Amino acid sequence: MSNLHLLSTKAGWVGTVWSQQGLLVLTFPRPSQEEALTALLDESVPAEIDGTGEPPLKRWPPLLEEKLDQYFQGRPVSFTDIPVDLSWCTPFVARVLGFVRHIGYGELWSYQQVAAAVGNPRAARAVGGALGANRVPLVIPCHRVIRQDGSPGGFGGGLPLKLQLLQLEGVRPGPTGRYQLTNDSVCVNISKARG
Repeated sequence: MSNLHLLSTKAGWVGTVWSQQGLLVLTFPRPSQEEALTALLDESVPAEIDGTGEPPLKRWPPLLEEKLDQYFQGRPVSFTDIPVDLSWCTPFVARVLGFVRHIGYGELWSYQQVAAAVGNPRAARAVGGALGANRVPLVIPCHRVIRQDGSPGGFGGGLPLKLQLLQLEGVRPGPTGRYQLTNDSVCVNISKARG
């Protein structure tokens, strides 16, 4: 299957599926190639990916592998230059994932802030649902979105992994176990820049 690539990183093997538009699926690291492949095959890949043909650009899987390896070494990395295929999304989910994609390394936004930034201030719960549909975690860093009260909220990879990723990025909870959201003025500036 030429659209499927297994990438070796410091944290383990990551499975990816690519369409002509970009990255379509990314798994969390697994200890072996076989486990990464099994995790990848367990993902729901749209029917239009038939496993034939060439990936969109041969340079993307190696570049993503390099960036993931740096990320798991604790180095600040941006994945915004990796093309992502969001053609499977509803317009709302695409807006949420497209926005969250630009939340920077070590920054934390609330579901409510993301909802407001995408033009639906009362849709915090729907933002959570959109993030739950994210097929390319890390590249679209949904782990950087938490509850307004500073508690971590949910995560498709499980809460322990979300906490590990935040810790890897140097984000730690305060004495009460709550996280501090990114400065509101930074959030406003980012949402204006995206708008």
